[in-house]
Amino acid sequence: MDFSNPAKLALLSPFELKDALIQTAKQSNRLMLNAGRGNPNFLATTPRHGFFQFGQFAMTEAERSYVYMDDVGGFPTREGIEARFEIFVRKHEGNPGAHFIEAAVSYVRDQLGLSAGDFIYEMCEAILGCNYPVPDRMLRLSEKIVGQYIHREMIGDHPFIGNFDMYAVEGGTAAMTYLFSSLKSNHIIQEGDTIALGMPIFTPYIEIPQLNDYKLNTVHIDAPQSNNWQFTKKELDKLLDPKVKAFFLVNPSNPPSVKIDDETLEYIAKIIKKRPDLIILTDDVYGTFADNFVSLFAICPFNTILVYSFSKYFGATGWRMGVVATHENNVLDDKIAKLPETIKKQLDARYHSITTEPRQLKFIDRLVADSRTVALNHTAGLSTPVQAQMTLFSLFSLMDEEQKYKQSMKRIVLRRKEALYRELGLPMVHDANSVRYYHLLDMESLAAQMHGVEFSQWLLKKLKPNEALFRLAEETGVILLPGRGFGTTHPSGRVSLANLNEYDYANIGRAIRNMASEFFAVFEKEKGGKKAKK
Repeated sequence: MDFSNPAKLALLSPFELKDALIQTAKQSNRLMLNAGRGNPNFLATTPRHGFFQFGQFAMTEAERSYVYMDDVGGFPTREGIEARFEIFVRKHEGNPGAHFIEAAVSYVRDQLGLSAGDFIYEMCEAILGCNYPVPDRMLRLSEKIVGQYIHREMIGDHPFIGNFDMYAVEGGTAAMTYLFSSLKSNHIIQEGDTIALGMPIFTPYIEIPQLNDYKLNTVHIDAPQSNNWQFTKKELDKLLDPKVKAFFLVNPSNPPSVKIDDETLEYIAKIIKKRPDLIILTDDVYGTFADNFVSLFAICPFNTILVYSFSKYFGATGWRMGVVATHENNVLDDKIAKLPETIKKQLDARYHSITTEPRQLKFIDRLVADSRTVALNHTAGLSTPVQAQMTLFSLFSLMDEEQKYKQSMKRIVLRRKEALYRELGLPMVHDANSVRYYHLLDMESLAAQMHGVEFSQWLLKKLKPNEALFRLAEETGVILLPGRGFGTTHPSGRVSLANLNEYDYANIGRAIRNMASEFFAVFEKEKGGKKAKK
């Protein structure tokens, strides 16, 4: 890749531009502070201890068979497994994770009303990875337990009628890939159709519709900084246009990290009453960093596809775990049922090998099949050890009634943002809807606050696209991603508050302020020169 051509670099996705910024920072021989990518440097320890402890028990179950052979074990035995589990945890009660898995089994039995023995058996098979995922959409008890977690974190106390189905996937990115593909395969969204994007947004949502695979038209629904990153009614009214087939958004937003407020949620619900055919896809990966979060999935369940990833909240990007959820009654199945007979026959032919009644196949089960090109549906499903860890993450959160872990996560990112602004020398504005996982540093606003509006306007004219980001990388080793790549309207840099230590953010704030001071010195010199000529 040619990193020497700024014009070409300006066309890159922020995540590809990051590589150029990293190379620039490395050449500066300075300590590199990469605040570009959102991989957290914190993680949940207790449910991981539980995973490995449960794994030890699963191994004792496997080794009960084929004892006469070296290095060979068998499948766990369901009969008596609960009693053997109790003996195991008593024997290992001093080990990290033993008390957690004991409490988890108790919670499953006493609070969720599920069979403790069935749960232990499912977890042992899952952790050993000794069987295909059955059901392929998601393990039976795992779906119920993760469903309880999703209900608490995404729906909360909001009234919710009926149940929802889930598909366990390889993180939020896999969910996006599968959904775009399946929506097209089932003629719900087709080439030339129009979808709306809630801006700013995670860059792939901007890029995927443009691919030759889809060729979709896009309408931007802007949530401007001047409105505290909330969608305005005027912008949301664009959704009333019947040519808009779907509305894709991230909530809380990426990169502003602001959740949709109650007033805006209610307005979207009113629009749905006027547009009952509208599909909503809400990506709520950062919702667990907010208190009392309510997803659009709770407000408009019939119309909404929920995507949730465990990666950020539990520090589990390497696990690749997430879910897609749809209400048992949903607009997708409704649209499929109303397709023309000729298209229904095409879909009958597509899915006939996996069911004798293809027209009864729910969209979410079509999603599973499509993710494995239909023909490999019998081997579909997320890796069972990943599902086991996902289930333990969910139980860990459900059992944490005081939400200590959530408060710790919120405290970490808040302190980092405070350190950033302390060294910027600027007041940090409080927003009750901000979850602070990311933050957008608006160049125009920062420059105006530091040295006045006139300087700010001069600076914007002076800098080429992304020049400030490259100067920052070269002169300080600090890496930020361009906000424009996420659909922001002003020159800005996205800083992740998740992947560096507190003192690093102080250094970033100091570096930005020093660079602004250098530009201000040039500005004053030029200004002084103009006065002298006069």
